[in-house]
Amino acid sequence: QVQLVESGGGLVQAGGSLRLSCAVSGLAFSQYALGWFRQAPGKEREFVVAVGRTGGNTLYTDSVKGRFAISRDNAKNMVYLQMNSLRPEDTAVYFCAAVRWGFQSPSPRRSEYDYWGQGTQVTVSS
Repeated sequence: QVQLVESGGGLVQAGGSLRLSCAVSGLAFSQYALGWFRQAPGKEREFVVAVGRTGGNTLYTDSVKGRFAISRDNAKNMVYLQMNSLRPEDTAVYFCAAVRWGFQSPSPRRSEYDYWGQGTQVTVSS
């Protein structure tokens, strides 16, 4: 059974930092690209960042470039999202997702991803 379990969300003031973690089990972790998506109230779930199978290729949405960093640990089946300089508009539920992926660059398309976590709430106060 495939499981993705996010943790690390919470309430933080604008300008602060959070580190999200996603523990993945039940799949051949190194064969999968991993992504973080987020969904704010009343909005569509949107792409934030993704990392390829080896960690060498990443893709960021423009609004988080220079502030967020994704990483993965293939030995521990973990993926992380370091979020710095947080803004109120970053407030959302953040989801970890996985897709079996044969390309170097990961995908930003939500429909490509096969497995999803339950999400973790991130709230940034102004």
